[in-house]
Amino acid sequence: MAQRHHDLTDSAAGAPVTGDALAGYLRARATEFLRALRLQREGGSHGGTDEAAEAARALRRSARRISGSLHTFRALLDADWSEEIRPELAWLSGTLALEHAYEARLERLLLALQRLSGATAVPGQGAGGGAPLHGTAALPDPAEASTAPRTAPGTAHPPATARTAGGPAAASRTAGGAPVTSRAAGNGAVTSRAAGSTSAASRTAGAPLDSRATGTATASPGPVATAPAPGPLVERGNLTVGAAKAGALLDRQLTLARTRAHSTALQALGSSRFHAVADKVAVLASEVPLTPDAPGTDLVPLATAAEERLTDAVAALPLVTAGLPYNAEALVHGLSPDTAPHPQDAPWHQVRLLLRLHRYALEVLHDGDCPPDVRLIAAGEALDRHRDASEAAAAAAQAARTPRIAPATAYALGVLHADQRHEVEAARYAFQRAWQRPAVSTA
Repeated sequence: MAQRHHDLTDSAAGAPVTGDALAGYLRARATEFLRALRLQREGGSHGGTDEAAEAARALRRSARRISGSLHTFRALLDADWSEEIRPELAWLSGTLALEHAYEARLERLLLALQRLSGATAVPGQGAGGGAPLHGTAALPDPAEASTAPRTAPGTAHPPATARTAGGPAAASRTAGGAPVTSRAAGNGAVTSRAAGSTSAASRTAGAPLDSRATGTATASPGPVATAPAPGPLVERGNLTVGAAKAGALLDRQLTLARTRAHSTALQALGSSRFHAVADKVAVLASEVPLTPDAPGTDLVPLATAAEERLTDAVAALPLVTAGLPYNAEALVHGLSPDTAPHPQDAPWHQVRLLLRLHRYALEVLHDGDCPPDVRLIAAGEALDRHRDASEAAAAAAQAARTPRIAPATAYALGVLHADQRHEVEAARYAFQRAWQRPAVSTA
């Protein structure tokens, strides 16, 4: 059962919180907006990218709070003015957030590819390749994922070249240094077991180091080099090659998207539309257009209505299913060819927005100094991770639809998509545990 986070009736120690508190909150947020705008212009003129990025975040923060407060307490504000400025603030906040979102998404996907390809040690995974962490897609062995040898039915394969106990055998070379190999009818990968470990067939410069022979294999006159014993990292040769190409593809696509978002943000900040929004916010910093009855109207009923909308939206979520680890609910329709976002993600995104509106309403009731609620903070962080993982999975799926990509690249992107959908499932599990936790305030 969903529970309320705060007793809103005790927001001001028995004294009613009226429209005057709303006017003071809006003026303070408008002042923050204008201060951030000045910092953004100064950072851009002096070439300070860090200062400009921080100013853009402050602009988004103040714009979201003004827009959210106008939505929750719209009954106490001039209707025409409120409906005119609120969409413009949402447009500004969304436009400024795109560049940072693409940058964070690319970093997230590249780190996931590095982890999944076995290029770095995964915490909690030993030399034997332990079970994957929660929220991490299990990777099939690359030898099993590679193409099977295409031979005629009923044709038996001769034994593959023997491997030493240390690992895969090196390529046999002739006296001239050319590799001596023979190809099967389908050029299949060779895998063999030595000392209890399985390794994929190695390839170099596009030529197989070992192969299955349809007839008699040519013997190597030279010595056979022995690779060192496998270390704590699990070799995933096929996925590593695909992961490198997948990472390059994602880097091209998301870097291009980030560049376009940066250009769009610069154009927006110099447009007449933005200047009109800035002018209205400047007026708001000195005069809030309240209705005649707003100064004496209690804000608690409107804030309670925002909390009830959040509670109803959470009640509609499948929290019972989300409370079970590895329930695979987030993987439903994961193989669907539909390019639209996952329909099951939309209710969770809506809860995230309603939770944000609830937090902003609490800030208004407490004059911008709301005591932090551990449960609200944990729930909000889980929903942020849910949104990030969902969008990252969509980016991986979009990259996999690129025409004429190599099968290894498509395979790596498929594994990456499944991994991010597992992260979605883990975020839902974390939200369910945070929401059911008793309310604890750190004040």
